[in-house]
Amino acid sequence: MVDVRRVTLPGVGVLHTFITGDGGKCGVITHRSGLSDLISFADADDGSDASKVSLRLNEDEAHTLAELLGGTRITEGIEGLDQIPGLSIDWFSVDYDDHIAGHELGNLASRGVVGLTVVAVVRGGSANPAPADDFKVFPGDTLVVAGSPEKVAKAFAFYRTGEIARVTTAVDSPPGG
Repeated sequence: MVDVRRVTLPGVGVLHTFITGDGGKCGVITHRSGLSDLISFADADDGSDASKVSLRLNEDEAHTLAELLGGTRITEGIEGLDQIPGLSIDWFSVDYDDHIAGHELGNLASRGVVGLTVVAVVRGGSANPAPADDFKVFPGDTLVVAGSPEKVAKAFAFYRTGEIARVTTAVDSPPGG
């Protein structure tokens, strides 16, 4: 685990720094204005600035960098969840001709699909986690859902056509029942 040092910079914001494995320092100054500075420097005994680098990022750029740096861990975590027997995590990209386009997510449980969760709706590069039933879905959105493979298939069929497909197996029954 990396040891992160936090320092409040009065009138500026907050500085977070840590020392890398090769002895360099990396830090982020988060300004109260929303801007961030990504900084990297080595502790030079002579105090020269030759080994210092600073990069100013606006809020969108900082979020993009954070996603790029953290994406691997997030992906690894989701892939780990996908290894749980009976659990499927899948993405549904909404097209203009899909039934769900322009409509609210609604409550699939009221339509007989129990045990399925819409984890998030991704729109324009940002996630809307745990959206409510009245969240309106638009073409270009991506729905992230979790549930049994059968439930995910039922939900995707509904999102495409507006119809709930009937399954003749006991997939809608609780385990053991």
